Amino acid sequence: MSLSLCPILCPLRNILSQVKREFLALLRERGEVDRHARWGEVKKRIDSDPRYKAVESSSAREDWFRDFQKTLKEERKREREREREKERREKEQREREKDSVAEDVNREGSEDENSEEEREKEARERERQARMEASLREREKEVQRTLATHLRDRDKEREQHKHDEAVQHFNALLADLVRNADLAWREAKRQLRKDHRWESAELLERDEKEKLFNQHIEQLSKRKKEKFRELLDETAEVTLTSSWKEIKKLIKEDPRYSKFSSSDRKCEREFKEYIKDKLVAAKADFRELLKETKLITHKSLKMVQENEQHMRDIEDILKKDRRYLILDYIPEERKKLIVTYLEDLDKRGPPPPPTASEPTRRPAK
Repeated sequence: MSLSLCPILCPLRNILSQVKREFLALLRERGEVDRHARWGEVKKRIDSDPRYKAVESSSAREDWFRDFQKTLKEERKREREREREKERREKEQREREKDSVAEDVNREGSEDENSEEEREKEARERERQARMEASLREREKEVQRTLATHLRDRDKEREQHKHDEAVQHFNALLADLVRNADLAWREAKRQLRKDHRWESAELLERDEKEKLFNQHIEQLSKRKKEKFRELLDETAEVTLTSSWKEIKKLIKEDPRYSKFSSSDRKCEREFKEYIKDKLVAAKADFRELLKETKLITHKSLKMVQENEQHMRDIEDILKKDRRYLILDYIPEERKKLIVTYLEDLDKRGPPPPPTASEPTRRPAK
């Protein structure tokens, strides 16, 4: 196109473009115009509109109508594509949201599970810690109890050691100063206080000191009694019939007599007790003699009752033993011991037969 025609044609093109746009706008405003509409029917509904009349060419109107339908078709196609794209995106969005929700649920579930596991783990840890702390506290208490017991035992041992030392010092003091078994505690205490060792026993109570004193006196008396009886045992003239008057003359010069007691009555009383003990021992020895005498059996009582000679036979055998003779001064009591023994054998009857473990003893041929 020549440059000289441009000033004329360009405005015409602009006008034509404007007329076409307005015509297309008219078609668009008619909602019933779609890609399936027919031009003949559409034309009747819009032919009164100025924008229709502005298009002078009827062929142009129809061509633009066809173009408009194509445009609608393309727009519809694009619209469907946009809708499909939108649906696809919405679907994807829903899928993503669904996945996200599932992930959130899974994550929440996992978090819940993890949280529950954590809580259980923390609870177990707290329980373990509590048990450990309780065990430590109990162990500490046990250590404290053991330590307290140990300290108490050590204190007791220390106190007991001090007490034992005090007892030893006091007993040593008694051994040195108290040698008279007839001394009373009140009198002895006055003597003991004068010795510096009395203070070594200050841990002892008054009653305990008196108790130790009495024990010391008992030991003194026991030793002196043993020595006194030893003296009587050594005196051959002492028999079961001896009198204190005659024995006293024989032993009064011996230190064991004077050390036993300065009281003649006490010495006589102990002598009589000695004779009683000797008599008891003599009777016990005589009973042993009766058991050893084979002539005496469970039949002896009946035989004596039937014939007194059997008793004389028994006595003749017994006379050969000093355990019989020592009781000569009490013949009636001695005979009573024999009869009592015979009665006892009679009550018991014959001895039991020998057992298999104890074969029958036969007299030697």
